[in-house]
Amino acid sequence: MIEKEITVTIKEGLHAKPAGVLVQNLSRYTSDVEFRFKNRSYNAKSILGLMGAGIREGQVMTVRVDGPDEEEAFAWLKTFI
Repeated sequence: MIEKEITVTIKEGLHAKPAGVLVQNLSRYTSDVEFRFKNRSYNAKSILGLMGAGIREGQVMTVRVDGPDEEEAFAWLKTFI
């Protein structure tokens, strides 16, 4: 399991378009991916959950990736965010 804090650098934050790209790409991985933000957990493979989180540029969230391809999934996620 990988669990690290990441600062969001996507200019628009994680709303509609970036969240869609994120979910589409994370669906290639079998690992579970979770974001923790403001004392709540969000499934990073759920577009509705991500959009509802209201995560904006410059905010810090905890990313947790657990599964057989966790290193690859985390590496992609870190590059994207």
